[in-house]
Amino acid sequence: MLNENIKRIRKSKGLSQEELAIKLNVVRQTVSKWENGLSVPDSSMLIILANELDTTVSELLGEPVAEPTTDDLKILSEKLEVINLQLAKRSITKVKTIRWILISLCAVIVVIFIALASTNSFYLDWNYNDPELAVAGTILHGFEFLFVKLAPIVFLTSVVGIVVTYKKR
Repeated sequence: MLNENIKRIRKSKGLSQEELAIKLNVVRQTVSKWENGLSVPDSSMLIILANELDTTVSELLGEPVAEPTTDDLKILSEKLEVINLQLAKRSITKVKTIRWILISLCAVIVVIFIALASTNSFYLDWNYNDPELAVAGTILHGFEFLFVKLAPIVFLTSVVGIVVTYKKR
């Protein structure tokens, strides 16, 4: 069946075996073997052959291709509509989740800033001759230093993120 279809479609296009072989980058004998049923093209060559003959692989293989009916198209469009609605809901949920994470991050930063401001760096009055207090004080000071430097950047970025996610509603 494949061999007959290749031959029939090639002739209907007005191509010789040699011309088709040149388009496919194979020798004429290869096309002849296909048309005589002595060999068959591999799957990638079958796709290229279908493209060169302006046809489908299904037609080359002799499989009937049913034309879609209006009922099929209607069912397909309804399924696509449901999928689009699900994707839209998922996207909205994702944006809301991101927005609440950013709002929570801003709230945590504000709470930590208030806590640090109210403690007024109490650890600076500690006796740093005691090694354990020295380590704890150094860690607290390092945290406070990094927090004071990085928190405003994170806070502003979060606020921008919140504004952007509200625009996507």
